[in-house]
Amino acid sequence: MSRRVVLSVAAGVVVLAGAGATAVAYAGDQPPSVAHSAARYAAPDGDRSGSLTFTTDITASSGVKDVKVLAWPANSSFVKKGLTAKDMAAVESAVCKPSGEDTVRCTYTATVTRVEADASPRGRWHVAVLATTEDGDTTLDTKAADFTVA
Repeated sequence: MSRRVVLSVAAGVVVLAGAGATAVAYAGDQPPSVAHSAARYAAPDGDRSGSLTFTTDITASSGVKDVKVLAWPANSSFVKKGLTAKDMAAVESAVCKPSGEDTVRCTYTATVTRVEADASPRGRWHVAVLATTEDGDTTLDTKAADFTVA
């Protein structure tokens, strides 16, 4: 092989290796992603309590540290002022279990009493999710899923 060909091949290998390393580094720094979210609301019936169940998949290459969940009425003050990560700090966490290499399936379930249901605004509600990785990166999805309180 000529010296030019060898140098060209060597330069190409260096460029490709650098691009690969950058892609790996970039992939490792991604914030958590929220996908496949669903909410199911069952109103209390007679003496039986109702429930709210929310599930979602969170993917994070560094691992998931915590997933906070908040159900909020579509006509609340959050519509105007916007829901923030600070608003989510004191809410309850979902229970997460591994469901893939970098993915966890998280479930949040809350019992709804007759008194709570009667005091709740009727209409559309949203479920917000704040996912935090082991590295401290966060993703806030303020409308991960919707449900209706009739």
